[in-house]
Amino acid sequence: MQHRRRGRGRRFAGGVVRPAGVATLLLSLSACGLRTDVADGVETAPDSRAASRSIVCADRGYLAASGSTAQQNAMAHWTEEYQSACPGVKIRYTPNGSGAGVAQFLRGATQLGGTDGALTPDEVARSTEVCPGGRAIDLPMVGGPIAIGYNLDGVDGLVLDAAALARIFDSEITVWNDPAIRRLNPGVKLPPTPISAVHRSDGSGTTQNFNAYLAGAAPRHWPYEEDKAWRAKGGVSAAGSDGLAAHVRTTSGAIGYFELSFAKRAEIPTVRLDTGGPEPVQVSAESASLGIAAAGVAGDGNDMTLRFDYRNQAAGAWPIVLVTYEIVCDRGNPPDSLPALKSFLTYMAGAEGQNGLRGIHYAPLPAELAAAVQQVVSSLS
Repeated sequence: MQHRRRGRGRRFAGGVVRPAGVATLLLSLSACGLRTDVADGVETAPDSRAASRSIVCADRGYLAASGSTAQQNAMAHWTEEYQSACPGVKIRYTPNGSGAGVAQFLRGATQLGGTDGALTPDEVARSTEVCPGGRAIDLPMVGGPIAIGYNLDGVDGLVLDAAALARIFDSEITVWNDPAIRRLNPGVKLPPTPISAVHRSDGSGTTQNFNAYLAGAAPRHWPYEEDKAWRAKGGVSAAGSDGLAAHVRTTSGAIGYFELSFAKRAEIPTVRLDTGGPEPVQVSAESASLGIAAAGVAGDGNDMTLRFDYRNQAAGAWPIVLVTYEIVCDRGNPPDSLPALKSFLTYMAGAEGQNGLRGIHYAPLPAELAAAVQQVVSSLS
């Protein structure tokens, strides 16, 4: 995703850049005494067990949505929970990929798009055709830690850094006992097994985020664009995160990138990342939330595109994070679907929607960011 897209903003405490409109919302929320709980050093929305169990439902409505496969398990969870509480609303989410989700939204075929890559300026300009009097905006809704999975007999707790990953995936490091890998894993007996670096064959928001991380954290070793398509040399390709994970699981010497849920489901060991912090970081929903907490809002107006610091060395923060955005019109939404849209998005960004995510290996939004998303949702028209 275009995490590092530049926008006009201003600086707030903690070094986070936020556009003035969103910043005003955050300040007003603080003034109203928004309660937040702290877990693992990250403020998250209040525990849903302590929060009200009521969801403010729309009376009726139908939402057509499509897009990111990375959020499909989260969307399935949200849809089931919301429709159970709000039976008058019907939601259909088609997980056909970020590119298709954006395309369908811009054709007016859906009221909600899911994308792992924030809209480009050209796409925003085109959105005025389906958002009368307004434009499309990006609302961050769920974080997905991108894990680096590997298959190497006898090696547990493998440590790599950004430079080593870039050289591995660009076919410059080709065997597992390369000196650069040995240096990061003192005392570990690394075999001379050839490395099979696996990348996505299809255009992918996961690829775009991994490209963005390598370009940001190891620019000397990764000259490629932050693109949904894979540009590096060599390697093996596989379709979809499930195909990529399957290849890693069944191929000795393989390494690949995919959402943490795929690694957990296939029982694939994951790399610990040397970020320059106190200790190598293990990928998890908690460490990904710490990574999201270091991001800033770089969009303009009510657009909430995030910008990440891929050289973040904060203790325990996992920097390779995919954030899925929900694309909506800020103005010009169809009147017959607007109440359902606002109700569903408010639930998704709220305590009840966010606190169920860790159990399915997603990273919830930090509380301040989630509250700002809810405020933007309340202004949709």
